[in-house]
Amino acid sequence: MMERYATAVRQTTETQIDISIAIDGAGSYEISTGIPFFDHMLSLFARHGFFDLTIQAKGDLEVDFHHTVEDVGLVLGDAVKKALGDKEGIRRYGSAAVPMDEALTETVLDLSNRPFLVFNAPAAVSAETGFGIPLAKEFFRAFATNGGLTLHINTAYGENEHHVIESIFKATARALDAASGFDERISGPLSTKGSL
Repeated sequence: MMERYATAVRQTTETQIDISIAIDGAGSYEISTGIPFFDHMLSLFARHGFFDLTIQAKGDLEVDFHHTVEDVGLVLGDAVKKALGDKEGIRRYGSAAVPMDEALTETVLDLSNRPFLVFNAPAAVSAETGFGIPLAKEFFRAFATNGGLTLHINTAYGENEHHVIESIFKATARALDAASGFDERISGPLSTKGSL
């Protein structure tokens, strides 16, 4: 089996992002974005998706977190898309439901090369980190756009913003792990078109 590994880079006046990912990893990670809570969420994403992930990001955090968060999403999407290659033999679809205390999120995705995001999350009661649900949505919009994912994220309920966002990152990681896995019954890409 060919190693599914890729790197991607983005350099602008606002950010400098360097990412590498191995899809068939063990969940190891080395992540530095300058946003501690975001680092924590990306570490969970790697660990629960069994991706080996390295992210080095520098951004204009003195302005706000938005540029860095969005650009990390864009570059991570690029890296995942490159690592998956022609997507031959993969399941294509994946889903996972993950609780985090009072919060519950279900993520369903399709590695279709048809970027689309549906993002439903409750208005959380407590926000403590400076990284809120709107920033999480921007990250996943960018990730879906450059990764070519149809991505549906639905948090059924949750009160603590940390718990809601954590359940979102974990559920999405597990869904991506499922979708990128191989099925010996699948020959070529799983599509009647012959490609994804």
